[in-house]
Amino acid sequence: MSATDSIVKAAAGTGVDAAAAEQSLKKGYPHEPLATRSLDFNPVHWYEAVEKHWRGGTLNYPMGIYITLCHYWALIGCARLTSVSAPTLLWAYVLWPITGLGITAGVHRLWSHRSYTAGPFLRCLLMLMNSIANQGSIYHWARDHRVHHKHSETPADPHNATRGFFFAHMGWLYVKKDPSIHIEGKKLDFSDLARDPFVTFQKALDPWFALFMCFVFPGLVAKFGWGEDFWNALWVAGALRYVVVLHATWMVNSAAHLFGDHPYDAQWPAENPFVSFAAIGEGWHNWHHKYPYDYAASEFGVSSQFNPTKLFIDIACALGLASNRKRATNAWGRTKQRRDEGGTVSALTPAAKAAADYAATATTKKAD
Repeated sequence: MSATDSIVKAAAGTGVDAAAAEQSLKKGYPHEPLATRSLDFNPVHWYEAVEKHWRGGTLNYPMGIYITLCHYWALIGCARLTSVSAPTLLWAYVLWPITGLGITAGVHRLWSHRSYTAGPFLRCLLMLMNSIANQGSIYHWARDHRVHHKHSETPADPHNATRGFFFAHMGWLYVKKDPSIHIEGKKLDFSDLARDPFVTFQKALDPWFALFMCFVFPGLVAKFGWGEDFWNALWVAGALRYVVVLHATWMVNSAAHLFGDHPYDAQWPAENPFVSFAAIGEGWHNWHHKYPYDYAASEFGVSSQFNPTKLFIDIACALGLASNRKRATNAWGRTKQRRDEGGTVSALTPAAKAAADYAATATTKKAD
């Protein structure tokens, strides 16, 4: 039996009739508890992993030092929580969805996947929100993300989840990229990003503009807005908020790839409601990896699945700031119809793979 045959057999529903076959496919949330995978909490194994990268010369010292310092600064922010005023605490909280949308609605669903079209005002706003999030330039984030989708859970995946939870979560930033990531990245077309003036503006000023917007800007707003001590606001609304949002984003790469159910594709990643809450709608990841061009990144609407990012894009379209939202519900409906009629559907059909490849490369002849 070929590898493809085994995948088809594993993904297909079985039963005496179509209804029974459909019932056999109803597994996972909300039909049963979330699937879990064991985590390695053995510090000896952690030491062995660090030693391996140290001896191999693959530690990324600049990024490792920076990420570690950010967590130290976040601890200072925790210590200053009782020293800041209520408006500063509210400001830090509000910056969570603001910066989150800069990632989810901005660099992810717009610039990485081109799942909808945004006008100049919205692109400028999302670029500024993305800069406060400070997760690398839009150009570099979208570049790595397209490679991630095209080569998910392989050595060419920047945060390959098969290497463990910690690596997928944040460990990938502490080590140098696998050479295959660079090789495969050079095969993709990023000319659409290079033609966007807001993307190139941010890239030209990277990293200084993002660092200013992430740390200094929140402190200045609090200082001149309601008289807060600048440094206290920097540690709380800047550093602490920044690290919390970082971990929310990283959970999409780790928890949403390792924990949850698989209603649309038998292969990982998974549907994870907790990640969707933390990352404002990005946890419906089994659907997203099957249909990456879908602007909602989930099958259902906001009334059924927590997805503030979809709501934000819908409002932007209602205001005339965005348009051309792409959806995959029709494609999924045809897949379910073939399944219900007694056919077998691969965990990754050729059509779905073609759509994923198209969305990963996301080449366009004209910048939005």
